[in-house]
Amino acid sequence: MALIVHKYGGTSMGSTERIRNVAKRVAKWARAGHQMVVVPSAMSGETNRLLGLAKELSPASTTPALLRELDMIASTGEQVSVGLLAIALQAEGLEAVSYTGWQVPVRTDSSFTKARIQSIDDARVRADLAAGRVVIIAGFQGLDENDNITTLGRGGSDTSAVAVAAAMKAHECLIYTDVDGVYTTDPRIVPEARRLATVSFEEMLEMASLGSKVLQIRSVEFAGKYRVPLRVLSSFTPWDIDIAEEARSGTLITFEEDEKMEQAVVAGIAFNRDEAKITVLGVPDKPGIAFQILGPVAEANIDIDVIIQNVSHDGKTDFSFTVHRNDYARTIELLNTKVVPQTAATNVVGDPKICKVSIVGIGMRSHVGVASKMFRVLADEGINIQMITTSEIKTSVVIDEKYMELAVRALHKAFDLDQPTG
Repeated sequence: MALIVHKYGGTSMGSTERIRNVAKRVAKWARAGHQMVVVPSAMSGETNRLLGLAKELSPASTTPALLRELDMIASTGEQVSVGLLAIALQAEGLEAVSYTGWQVPVRTDSSFTKARIQSIDDARVRADLAAGRVVIIAGFQGLDENDNITTLGRGGSDTSAVAVAAAMKAHECLIYTDVDGVYTTDPRIVPEARRLATVSFEEMLEMASLGSKVLQIRSVEFAGKYRVPLRVLSSFTPWDIDIAEEARSGTLITFEEDEKMEQAVVAGIAFNRDEAKITVLGVPDKPGIAFQILGPVAEANIDIDVIIQNVSHDGKTDFSFTVHRNDYARTIELLNTKVVPQTAATNVVGDPKICKVSIVGIGMRSHVGVASKMFRVLADEGINIQMITTSEIKTSVVIDEKYMELAVRALHKAFDLDQPTG
């Protein structure tokens, strides 16, 4: 008997009929003798609806007090989902019990709307499993040290599921989504994109961080840290598919790099259109200037991505970086009110219409000329590169958003990702 964690996204939970299908699938695994823990998201669109109501009442404010209340509101979507799924499982003849994050409890820090999991007390869950029950745990949420309800940010249910699997040393964590695995790139952009049977943890981590929406990056980080076996597969296959076949479907996130992986120089093309570029002009070129600029941004809990400091002229330099597009206006305001007066910078300018396109592959470690090939392909398409960042297994460029699809298609073809592997 194996302990299995299933995670279902909002689309999979999008209606009572889909919830019935989820219940039938979970029941199939339970009747096969597995101990089952299920982590569902809120029903599709529900979290946006709830936060939209809050925005009508307070359209701009982001005070700590408001963020606390936003978490109180947003967490209710998952609470509805776990209750409905428990009822559906009971209708299937199984004993099932639902818990919110704070009933488990899942303990987090106090960063409202972006909380991080610190610990999970699994005693209550294990007791239910030992009694033969299916346990359903609300994803996306937890409880801080002051017993405030917190949420984990967008995609947080993935993180919840992997964290539960890690805490309970589950045999495997299956992430059910509206796609049937991880692809070489988004098939909506490149119809020739291929599903990957396996992808290394490192590649998946890079792809998640670079804009691939299949898995939330913190869930991949958790899986890597605690070596949780992870599989991405579709919830829209027939629920009564044979378990052995289902267990081999989708994409396996693996920790082993075999010989076949070595053959693939580039595993996939990732992209992110949710970024904005900000440049602080005319700052003094002196030690500590990067901290003076980015320190206040980090203190405001704003994530920073690509960073470039330009060449110095007459003791002055320009400093550019990217943030999530949702944080663009807030970052500009922060820089103008705090950073410019303190650093005597000339000005702050920005561009919210950029995107990031990346090539990812562990084979890049042992192959030279991969980045230069990427740059040549973009040049041939007349695409100007604004910023570049690299790691051992990825190269990313920031370009004008209007060229994103062209860049992705060209790179996908240039690196033969449309060709079947042997």
